[in-house]
Amino acid sequence: MSMPFYASAEQIMRDRSEFARKGIARGRGVVVLTYADGVLFVAENASMALHKVSEIYDRIGFAGVGKYNEYENLRVAGIRLADLRGYSYDRRDVTARALANAYAQTLGSIFTEQAKPYEVEICVAEVGVSPEDDQIYRLTYDGTIVDEPQFLAMGGQADTLTSEVRTRFTPGLALREALGVAVGALGTVGGTNGTPRQLPAGQLEVAVLDRSRGTRKFKRITGLALTELLPTEDSVEPSEPAPAPEASEPTASTADDSPEAE
Repeated sequence: MSMPFYASAEQIMRDRSEFARKGIARGRGVVVLTYADGVLFVAENASMALHKVSEIYDRIGFAGVGKYNEYENLRVAGIRLADLRGYSYDRRDVTARALANAYAQTLGSIFTEQAKPYEVEICVAEVGVSPEDDQIYRLTYDGTIVDEPQFLAMGGQADTLTSEVRTRFTPGLALREALGVAVGALGTVGGTNGTPRQLPAGQLEVAVLDRSRGTRKFKRITGLALTELLPTEDSVEPSEPAPAPEASEPTASTADDSPEAE
């Protein structure tokens, strides 16, 4: 008679945690941070057909990293919960805190009861009437909630991203400067031999929760609007002025003084 396989609960939880962390680390990074007019989401995403950032409700946004089908299931469940609560009570009763608690219970149950945990890390953010009311919550694969006051970074090399954002971030940034902070931090990881990368608009998914908008605060920034906001390193330098004519040479006619069209 063969002996049944035995592993301690501590070892099982450790193995599940390591499994989930490895799956999350394979994903590309996401940075969420506050700016002067709300909350900014920036994700490195080469596939625009699969969104990593989305709207949950009027003032609430969602971002996820890891296994797409798993955090997509969480996103859809969050939308259904928010719609039901808003319909049953009042739209103002739908808050990021309540959604984060519901996500924490779901992820905690999956982590302890199922054989395979979710390989995801998600963010639920809410924009308030004033910057002091903005809320950002990070939820990990085991249901842990962390209230991030100003910014967070998730995905592959999250620790390095967090350090980069911390060195660049200051409260109350304008949208252009906040986007530069997030894109600059994302560009510091994943390069060849650790060299920084220049991320084009086609590899970025950007959205905001803008407190100055109407009832629905979520807005995606794409196309030309995103390109104009991105920092550029290869901007054309102004050409050097032509040297002034020497005193001994005759003065050129005024017709030759107009600049030529390039």
